[in-house]
Amino acid sequence: MVVLVTGSSRGIGAATIKEYAKNGYDVVINYNNSLQDALKLQDEIKEYNVRSLILKCDISNEEDVKDMVNTIMEELGSIDVLINNAGIAIDTTFEDKTVSNFRRTLDVNLIGPFVLSRLVGDIMYKNKKGVIINVSSTNGLDTTYPESIDYDASKAGLISLTHNLAKQYSPYVRVNAICPGWVNTDMNKDLTIGFMEEEKQKILLKRFAEPEDIANAIYNISISSYINDAIIRVDGGERP
Repeated sequence: MVVLVTGSSRGIGAATIKEYAKNGYDVVINYNNSLQDALKLQDEIKEYNVRSLILKCDISNEEDVKDMVNTIMEELGSIDVLINNAGIAIDTTFEDKTVSNFRRTLDVNLIGPFVLSRLVGDIMYKNKKGVIINVSSTNGLDTTYPESIDYDASKAGLISLTHNLAKQYSPYVRVNAICPGWVNTDMNKDLTIGFMEEEKQKILLKRFAEPEDIANAIYNISISSYINDAIIRVDGGERP
């Protein structure tokens, strides 16, 4: 079994690679800028004795995506699970938000997963088996912020994409979306301590998730054979 996790050199993606490797999956580590992190991750999962492949790919570039899929099929022979995890956030004040910010965010967070899911989904459908999980966000549901209007729109679009892919590739490919709330990753590095403490008070568990919390949820959803076309919150009981 082969799993491809986009944006998997760090954060949720890296934790997800470790979760699947621990459970015996061959893994594809995708990165765009963080080669050293990808190599470190590959070294960390050697103890699981699974095959691993590191591939550079800007998922907003269609030709890059095609090349990545072709390489995986040539090297590993299949893609059984696709986790569309790669994403960016370009947070500015609402007044400073530009069209280029919006387009770049949509290109990475929504159009990239569409292109990749269509390529991989066609392979899965032909093989009559497969799982796609889109990593959306509670920002795509109800925890919206004007400073993140482009990010929020991209994550809402990813939820819509999930429903359409589930219909398109039924009955052979299960497609679901996971919606994390706050997670302790580099995406939060520029936030103030005061703001983060305020946000924690809105969560029933009174803490942000660790990447491993989200990775565990992703893995368990992927192996649950009757979960399909579902949008699943993993937010510790967040109350906006």
